[in-house]
Amino acid sequence: MISLAGRDILQSWSKFVFTGMGLGLLIGVTMSMAGIYRGMVDDANALLSNSGADLWVVQKDTLGPYAESSSLYDDAYRDILGMPGVAKAANITYLTMQVRQGQQDVRAMVVGILPDGPGEPPYLVAGRQITRGHYEAVADMATKFNIGERIQIRRNQYTVVGLTRRMVSSGGDPMVFVPLKDAQEAQFLKDNDAIIAQRQRTAANPALNRPGVPGLLEAVIASQSQNSNVNAVLVQIKPGFTPEEVAEPIRRWQHLQVYTSTQMKEILVAKLIATSARQIGMFLVILTIVSGAIVAFIIYTMTLGKIREIAVLKLIGTRNRTIASMIMQQSVALGIIGFVVGKIVASFLVPIFPKFVLLLPGDAFRAFIVVVVICVLASLLAIHAALKVDPADAIGA
Repeated sequence: MISLAGRDILQSWSKFVFTGMGLGLLIGVTMSMAGIYRGMVDDANALLSNSGADLWVVQKDTLGPYAESSSLYDDAYRDILGMPGVAKAANITYLTMQVRQGQQDVRAMVVGILPDGPGEPPYLVAGRQITRGHYEAVADMATKFNIGERIQIRRNQYTVVGLTRRMVSSGGDPMVFVPLKDAQEAQFLKDNDAIIAQRQRTAANPALNRPGVPGLLEAVIASQSQNSNVNAVLVQIKPGFTPEEVAEPIRRWQHLQVYTSTQMKEILVAKLIATSARQIGMFLVILTIVSGAIVAFIIYTMTLGKIREIAVLKLIGTRNRTIASMIMQQSVALGIIGFVVGKIVASFLVPIFPKFVLLLPGDAFRAFIVVVVICVLASLLAIHAALKVDPADAIGA
């Protein structure tokens, strides 16, 4: 049996290969988009697992601390420690900001932690954990900070004493861990002019600066200069207790919102990155349609260029099924070349992306199946045109 697909590929292999490479670039971008979504989900899971918490206690009626702002008094953890089933409870703050490194800024999530408590980096790749109460930091390697380097957060300078890996926010920003008191100050720190203006307004308030009450004004100003709030309390539970058994009494008696790991994962995936997921899904649909249209146009154009050959095949008695099969083979071969090129391109693009991109083998297999199906469907237009060819065209003028 004469293979029209094989003959055409051999006779014009350069055009066929370059066409497949062009299609492969489009397929590579499509696979990268799927990897970006997988990376976002993996970042959210890494954020939860690396925190070391079983429960997240946040401000009532909020989705904090990752999806919404949350504010608690920093003494709330003492009452939580007394609840049944609680093994550890630690305050924590989160603040996404620009951290200055020399003459450049690095976008990072600054996390205020307590040593040996939930929220501390579970492992280090270099250096040590924070041991002092002020001006030390542990950074994720994605920040490109080095051990011993000085970084600036707001007004203060911090020395990087440790490095960790894959400690990122739900948005993919690397984390920088600092002592809790420093993070509280950085989160609510005002500039000098604002502090002076606030003190003048306080002094001008008769209720806060009464002549007969010495020391009142100083006490009020001191309270305004301190921050006693945190974003959340991370809780680890004792063995033998389920997360919901510990969470329910905290909700009831402490009047706070408590989320388990399952609930927090749903908030991050179903709510926080839902819009990005839908946007990526729309791009995937558009790129899939464009890929199918390109394959259909290429195969249809190639088929029209072989009208006389197809007419000759019909004239010598070749069945329509054989002709259709050969055109479909050519279409699938083009798709396979495009998939191989796309997989290679996507693998090389992964390290270039500023955020984490996760390419799973299962996604690659599904992408291969989709490419084959698209190529088969795209060949139908060319097959329809080929089957309408009149055998008389082989000998016509």
